[in-house]
Amino acid sequence: MSDKKKKANKPFRPKARRPRGFEDRSADILRAERRLINAAFSVYDMHGFEPLQTPAFEFADALGKFLPDEDRPNVGVFALQDDDEQWMSLRYDLTAPLARYVAENYDGLAKPYRRYQAGSVFRNEKPGPGRFREFTQCDADSVGAAGPAADAEMIMLAAEVMRAAGLKDGQYAVRVNNRKLLDGILESAGVPNTDEGALQRLQVLRAIDKLERLGISGVEALLGEGRKDESGDYTDGAGLPVSGIKAVLKFMTCTEGVESVKGIEDRYQTIQVLEKLMGQSERGLEGVKELSVIDSILTATGFGPDRVSFDTSIVRGLGYYTGPVFEVELLADIRDKKGRPVRIGSIGGGGRYDDLVSRFRGQTVPATGFSFGVSRFLTALERMEALETSVQPPVIICAFDRDLMGEYFKMAAELRAANIRAEVFIGSGNVTKQMKYADRRNAQIAILMGSDEMEKGEVTLKDLYLGAEAAKAIQSNEEWKSARPAQDTVAKAQLVNAVKAMLGAGGMSPKK
Repeated sequence: MSDKKKKANKPFRPKARRPRGFEDRSADILRAERRLINAAFSVYDMHGFEPLQTPAFEFADALGKFLPDEDRPNVGVFALQDDDEQWMSLRYDLTAPLARYVAENYDGLAKPYRRYQAGSVFRNEKPGPGRFREFTQCDADSVGAAGPAADAEMIMLAAEVMRAAGLKDGQYAVRVNNRKLLDGILESAGVPNTDEGALQRLQVLRAIDKLERLGISGVEALLGEGRKDESGDYTDGAGLPVSGIKAVLKFMTCTEGVESVKGIEDRYQTIQVLEKLMGQSERGLEGVKELSVIDSILTATGFGPDRVSFDTSIVRGLGYYTGPVFEVELLADIRDKKGRPVRIGSIGGGGRYDDLVSRFRGQTVPATGFSFGVSRFLTALERMEALETSVQPPVIICAFDRDLMGEYFKMAAELRAANIRAEVFIGSGNVTKQMKYADRRNAQIAILMGSDEMEKGEVTLKDLYLGAEAAKAIQSNEEWKSARPAQDTVAKAQLVNAVKAMLGAGGMSPKK
């Protein structure tokens, strides 16, 4: 047979690979995510919010005008056509699906409708360091609540989640702005607050939102004609005139240097600066008034400027926000392996979006919310050494005699009933291989019981952590045999108590 025919008859084996921007998540990461989400959920529950789960797919037109474009239904999102030729898209965030759910169930919901949710969201964008095409978000939203009091509650909720996640005051700050202030500035720059100016306004918002990454010069280029990034890709700018660019940059930086006598940004002084900057703009002054109400609520409840401040560089990149917006920034001193400072920046945020539900119903439905990226937050906590990752490895029950599998599973059930993780070895291999497996699982205790021990009503417990430490100090095989380190034989009826005692007395894992 020729080489060509052999190649043709060779069975196809796909290469094991992941698409770019999508990540596998290990047990440690998943457990850490679960802890963080549960910490946030506990805060939301205490504030009277209720859980909700929406599907991963939504009809593309339900995502809103900000994404995607009608003639390009898979720009920015992952989309496909259903069998009835309707475009469906993987959800870009959890907010647009919430708006659809509220509109669909509007009459049956108590309003304000307060819900929380966590789940994967998908972005059909260029992946890069720290930029994934699938990631987990955790949200809380209040739909049907007009007025800045609801926004103040969301801001306080964000700060409380930071505490619940294990951060201390001073390690984070919530920075607040109001889209209405920027609306006033853009109107004076010739960008109307209408559907015709929506795309240009969105480009302005996204340009400002890149301040942390690109700096003033990069934002200035995106407000104008555009810029080319390091890879050579070109991003079109908002096309503002020079006067408009100057007005936006002045607004972005107007809160810099506003400090109280203690060196902490003072919200009251910021409000005074903004009031002068807005001049005669009715929409801008309305935004200032809303910030003033938020400040009074925050002050009354003890949320000082060290936890929540006003910052006009915060705009949020999505186009559906209509009022107060905010971001949570980490302030801790974070260093990489070489001791260089690492800036994590924003790990979450939110704001008011009064027009999202109204798209479906034709009536104003006020809403406000908070969202954080779980993976980004975890990365920050890990670098701050504030991430709790320890999980007790399972006790491994070795299958010394296959005829005793029922007894092994019975022992495992007894340990689990006592809240002790336990696993029966169900693979193939002798006891030596099973002990190697226990070591790979980083287990502290291995349990052995053969037919002889069964008849005597005994089990043997091996403390693998102490055994590994003792083995380092024992030179000869004879000494090892005579010492029999970290091993104990106990009555089978005392298994649970003996395991608890050994776990309590065990030292640090030799792998840590």
